[in-house]
Amino acid sequence: MVIKTREKLIEVARQLFAHKGVENTTMNDIAAASDKGRRTIYTYFRNKREIYNAVIERESEQLVQKLREVADSDATASEKVRRFISSRLETMTVTGTRHDTLRSFFIRDFRRIDRIRKLVATKELEIFNRILRQGIDSGEFDAEQARRLPLLGMTVFQGLDYYIVKNTTDDVGQLARIKHDLTEFIVVGLTVRHKQ
Repeated sequence: MVIKTREKLIEVARQLFAHKGVENTTMNDIAAASDKGRRTIYTYFRNKREIYNAVIERESEQLVQKLREVADSDATASEKVRRFISSRLETMTVTGTRHDTLRSFFIRDFRRIDRIRKLVATKELEIFNRILRQGIDSGEFDAEQARRLPLLGMTVFQGLDYYIVKNTTDDVGQLARIKHDLTEFIVVGLTVRHKQ
């Protein structure tokens, strides 16, 4: 029951923050929208900042869940990189084009979305590094190329995030080409080449 109540408060706060903005949402708003009293809210959260932090953490977890599933799969390292990039861009495309918390935060305040992006980037980097280590250990990836890629890759992904969220056209073909070209560029660059 405790987890359900806490999760309900987080979800209600997420919706209110997206609709009204963090600054314009009060603890009374969250209490009223969740059909809970203020006392109940303060049982779980000391203040609005703690609720906001919980919303940010949950959003970041939802964004990286598919990436963890990719890393935990039985696929080869090359296939995991392909799936990682595909899942990463697909998740951002869906998240960036929906009118949900992430898009609302992005539109309202770029600095606020930066907090979610930093949490997600830290988690993504750990997952990506795990896949790259697997590729190095299996002899599939060139160790020097794999060493160069993580921060560069994360920077490229974040640039694409911005493009996806801010792009007002729905040019699915262009985004598919970008995804394909980026994936092939990375996988080919990582793959060990045997000298003839």
